[in-house]
Amino acid sequence: MKYIIYFALFLLMGNSPQAQNTPQQWIRINQLGYLPKGIKIAVWGAKENASLNGFELVDAASGKVVFKGPAGKAFGAYGPFLQTYRLNFSSFTGTGNYKLRAGKAESPVFRIDGNVYTGTADFCLRYMRQQRSGFNPFLKDSCHNYDGYTMYGPMPDSSHIDVSGGWHDASDYLQYVTTSANATYHLLMAYRDFPTVFGDGHQANGLAGSNGIPDIADEAKWGLQWLRKMHPNKDWMFNQLADDRDHISMRIPGLDSQYGKGYERPVYFVTGSPQGLGKYKNRSTGKASTAAKFASAFALGAMVFDPLDEAFALDLASGASTAMAIARSAPGVCQTAPNRAPYFYEEDNWVDDMELGYSAVASYMMYYAGKLSGGMADQRRIGKPFLDSAAFYARKETITPWLGKDMARHYQWYPFINLGHRELALADPNGLGKELMGYYKQGIESVWQKASQNAFYRGIPFIWCSNNLTTSFAIQCSWYASQSGDQGYAELAQANIDWLFGCNPWGTSMVYGLPYNGDTPVDPHSAFTHLKQYPIDGGLVDGPVYTSIFKGLIGLTLYEADEYAPFQSDLAVYHDDYGDYSTNEPTMDGTASLVYLMALMEAQALRQSAK
Repeated sequence: MKYIIYFALFLLMGNSPQAQNTPQQWIRINQLGYLPKGIKIAVWGAKENASLNGFELVDAASGKVVFKGPAGKAFGAYGPFLQTYRLNFSSFTGTGNYKLRAGKAESPVFRIDGNVYTGTADFCLRYMRQQRSGFNPFLKDSCHNYDGYTMYGPMPDSSHIDVSGGWHDASDYLQYVTTSANATYHLLMAYRDFPTVFGDGHQANGLAGSNGIPDIADEAKWGLQWLRKMHPNKDWMFNQLADDRDHISMRIPGLDSQYGKGYERPVYFVTGSPQGLGKYKNRSTGKASTAAKFASAFALGAMVFDPLDEAFALDLASGASTAMAIARSAPGVCQTAPNRAPYFYEEDNWVDDMELGYSAVASYMMYYAGKLSGGMADQRRIGKPFLDSAAFYARKETITPWLGKDMARHYQWYPFINLGHRELALADPNGLGKELMGYYKQGIESVWQKASQNAFYRGIPFIWCSNNLTTSFAIQCSWYASQSGDQGYAELAQANIDWLFGCNPWGTSMVYGLPYNGDTPVDPHSAFTHLKQYPIDGGLVDGPVYTSIFKGLIGLTLYEADEYAPFQSDLAVYHDDYGDYSTNEPTMDGTASLVYLMALMEAQALRQSAK
């Protein structure tokens, strides 16, 4: 009899008002908010067969409808949704707190204001400081002071060399030149391009207190100092510190004793040939990808720090010269080295690094020539050999190969944006600028062909670190628009920014703690949060991956109930779960790119407010 009663109760619960009112429609927004004069779009999605005619923008305080708009085109199914629409309220320029209503859905409250991006770049810098190796200002303690012992070098294996410092790459504590140099370059660009958006709340060591230098410059210098240690003289260059033996456990940094030499960790020399001390090896073919990244960071650093620390700047300039010599001597890719697992950064391109290296060196040479002559020297003549070399490599890889693709191996084409095209255009504005921006447009258009088919304007492949690709693509769109004057992809660019902050199927921001009180990651794949409940403010997590990738990963277990279960699909998954290292692990280089993007958006807001 009790089973009949339970069954009857089950049927009653299934037909209760609560069950019937289970949401089937949602509105996804940019949780940071929208600029008054900017593009303002949300996405409505339904897990039922439904259509939409229009929507309302409502003042959150008064409940008054302040704007009505048509729903526009029905985009159909995407991910978990059977029907989707884009809700465009860009023509509304008021400021305040609002929410959207459409169909049976109501959005969270969001802001429209000129200051929605204010302070976001500095907020993301918190994560960079927390990733410091050597002295860690968040922990107020030192770690990895014994790094490291050499492998593959001209010196005997296990020779000690001081390469302490730099940043931990992600939630593990490995350190790579390829990601560190790219991160450093983004920080240097952010300071060069948007110097007024950064504050000075920290000292050079990362502890609180002003030192008269913007925090962005302090952080970039931290990266440069470690890179200089990894290229200690003209003939020596190292590529990687530690390896995937790191992954045997989660721990707070400084307790790495699993490498066989106390607390020392292995440091891998750049040889230009395959490496791997365990079961697996990489497919390295040369030195250029690493060496040219060194050179570009050193050359831009020399320009940025010349007014701040001339001796340091001159040493960086010397390092740029010797690094480019190594790059020229051994064309090809220098991949990171695996050990116990088959995962490594499978970088397959290097001519983009050569373009950037030559462009940065050309810029420094012209800058320094102008400085010595009081600005009267024929600067272009001084830089021309380097500009010509940069142009040669620019034409060898006109479009970053992942653009428009559905799949790529892990970090196969890195960096995720061709920095060299923009830097060469800046160095030689009357030369190849139009041609280079044409390359950017081709890449953007190939993504647009896919993005235009869905309501989220999503054209980025769901591979590991899809959020990093998203960030880089938004930057490329912005650079193209500012250099060419063509605003035709502005809505696509904004869609990628909106995606990062909640306008995605899961309705969550992909940045830890940003915005405050938003739906952001709370259980990332991080020892800091998992073991100590330390916040990792500003960290950009990897982002969604194809469901097919997720199902094939080794050693991945979800530990908590999936709060986003209704929004997982056969297309892609994202989990705010410590166990998901594929979608919810923050990365240092992705966050550095986000620092640049947030600085760009804050500067854009300031320009709009000034009009």
